[in-house]
Amino acid sequence: MTTWMESMPADSALKGRLREAVQAFSSSSILVVGDIMLDQFVWGEVSRISPEAPVPVVNVQDETFLLGGAANVANNLRSLGAGAFLSGVIGRDSFGRLLRDLAGQNGVDTAGLVEASRPTTLKTRILARGQQVVRVDREEKQPLSNSVVDALTSQMKNLLGRCSCLIVSDYDKGVVSSPLMKFLVRETADRQIHLLVDPKPANYHLYQGATLITPNQKEAMAMASMKISGENELERAAMKIAGTLGAQGVLITRGARGMTLWQADKGIFSIPTMAREVFDVTGAGDTVISVIALGLAAGLRMCEAAYLANIAAGIVVGKVGTAVADRKELLDAIERAPCARLNLSGK
Repeated sequence: MTTWMESMPADSALKGRLREAVQAFSSSSILVVGDIMLDQFVWGEVSRISPEAPVPVVNVQDETFLLGGAANVANNLRSLGAGAFLSGVIGRDSFGRLLRDLAGQNGVDTAGLVEASRPTTLKTRILARGQQVVRVDREEKQPLSNSVVDALTSQMKNLLGRCSCLIVSDYDKGVVSSPLMKFLVRETADRQIHLLVDPKPANYHLYQGATLITPNQKEAMAMASMKISGENELERAAMKIAGTLGAQGVLITRGARGMTLWQADKGIFSIPTMAREVFDVTGAGDTVISVIALGLAAGLRMCEAAYLANIAAGIVVGKVGTAVADRKELLDAIERAPCARLNLSGK
């Protein structure tokens, strides 16, 4: 079993490197490609059960729309001070126009958006007293036509020349396909920039050539076709995923147990959760991959970038809804992070 014996800076030096990286976020621009969504939150109160069926009646008091899916990844990047280019598909509908407007208001560059004859993906969450009552999805998951894929890749080719890293945010809604991924792998290799993928097991075979894959534990089990119950299984699953895809690293997010990073020739490195309270995990994976991409672009080693991403995830799960962390919150959280030296022995 491979272990990671590489030395790590002492805590004060590590925190200094993390602070410097966060301050350097503003000098990076990242392209985000994938399934773009609009998140609708309907807030209300429940005081009775419907006479028509045994379900609560929600008296609506407020309604908000937020960027979701790949658009939330781009929004995370902007919140942290970086440049963000968004590429994907929206519908020729009112929700598509609203999404484009919201992205523009948040400083996300939407030049890579392509309109298609399909509805903009909309996820409506109805909440009462902070608790989700039901979620309603409006979407189409069919693969894109060749003409739409060609339009996307044409836009991406122009944008990649202005970016220091590429993130693929795959929600299995039809945008991520074999032609698209082959194009992205070739372009990032030619430009020598990192390609990070937030995956869906159904598209596992498409990620060949990615730098880093960031599945949650359930996704990692599906991708590796094995059960994960401890450190040994985590390492075997990560090795199997990396071996199949040729990835340099696999980061498995584990909810309340934090996350585990595996790198070739270094073994595994487990990081306990930084969250003080967990209210909502919606969008936490988007924050993780955003911060890792920015950390790598700022010169952090992959282990350091993963540690920083874990700190950021601890911020967003303490908020309700599709939340993001800003640069000040992240800098403050770095100071509060545990002072113990990181254990890179893998065990």
